[in-house]
Amino acid sequence: MIIVLLGPPGAGKGTQAQNIAKTFQLPHVSSGDIFRENLKAQTPLGKQAQQYLDRGELVPDELTIAMIRDRISRQDCENGVLLDGFPRTPAQAIALDAMLAEKGAAVNLVPYISVPKEDLVERLSGRWTCRAQGHVYHQKFNPPKVAGVCDLDGSELYQREDDKPETVERRIAVYLEQTSPLIDFYRKANLLCEIDGTRSIEAVGEDLMTAIRKVS
Repeated sequence: MIIVLLGPPGAGKGTQAQNIAKTFQLPHVSSGDIFRENLKAQTPLGKQAQQYLDRGELVPDELTIAMIRDRISRQDCENGVLLDGFPRTPAQAIALDAMLAEKGAAVNLVPYISVPKEDLVERLSGRWTCRAQGHVYHQKFNPPKVAGVCDLDGSELYQREDDKPETVERRIAVYLEQTSPLIDFYRKANLLCEIDGTRSIEAVGEDLMTAIRKVS
């Protein structure tokens, strides 16, 4: 069973990915984790990627695809995999199809956790972090007892650059722009299953599980 999970920053994709992986006993393969693993271990692919990163350039598709190929060829992926963060483009999706076809497999489902942009901005830009220990609060969903002060250690709360509304809006806009062609690609392939991500974690999770069970 091959699942490709899509969702913008703030959609709760990470939480749902963990639950799906556990329920269906699938390895959760995140492109970010694979990059970090190859860079840290200084594998041949990691060394090549590092050269691009050192020059401030994007790592080319063929290297990313090679890392994914290496990861899904491992024994724990024999019965399927939950892919997260790959593919990002139709070109990568086509490469994934070819890679899976070699193993006699194919993508079964592409759940897309859909959340309106304004909700994503509210979720992500409301985060505040304490300076001492890094405890995280949210001004709407998990506010501190005293504004600007950490409940646990009394230190000042501040907003990281990544959590500021203007930064958050840029991140989301880039994601939606980059992912839009991929969503269309999977919609045309009749693999896309859009999930309303504005509801509770439990409700979103139930819809995801139902959709996956239909193809499992």
